[in-house]
Amino acid sequence: MLLDNYEQRGLLFNTNFKSATSRDKTMGYRGELVLIEGAAGDDKGHSKPPLAVMRHAILLAEDDKLSFVAGSLDQLEQLTNFIDKYQADFAPGMKAHFYVVNIKQAMQVETAGINFVLVPMREGVAWNELIDELSLEKSDLKGQSSADKILTLLDRYKDYQPKYQSLGFDTAMTMTADIKREAYGAV
Repeated sequence: MLLDNYEQRGLLFNTNFKSATSRDKTMGYRGELVLIEGAAGDDKGHSKPPLAVMRHAILLAEDDKLSFVAGSLDQLEQLTNFIDKYQADFAPGMKAHFYVVNIKQAMQVETAGINFVLVPMREGVAWNELIDELSLEKSDLKGQSSADKILTLLDRYKDYQPKYQSLGFDTAMTMTADIKREAYGAV
């Protein structure tokens, strides 16, 4: 399966879970997704940590194709890293929703045959933000496995009609700023 392949290649990082859903040939994942791999660290094949990751990644793989991807990017430029590395695995009509730290306004960008919904977020967790955006309640997810919760998210997302302006990627790149992720946790 696709996510098993990613795991073997070291592309899943800080995994929360990776498991099968109740739908045949469908797996869900939450954790981080490597965008730029780290260099080889030693002669035993251990590598250094990734240079860039999609934080709070939410993936749904159906029939060895990505049907849903959400997560958080520190910079809009990382969208090109994601596309370059994973485009061969995009299902036709894949749903993609990214929270991006350094953009000034929400937008939609059509590239690589996919409509990417991009929303600014300096702090927070993509999962929680997306649940709020889709108006899901805890009761909508109650009693489901972690992977099946992603199915529920995708089912709701299929009816989602964002009202954000559609832009070309080059135009979207002009709407970035020098914004950094808000630090959180113990100091």
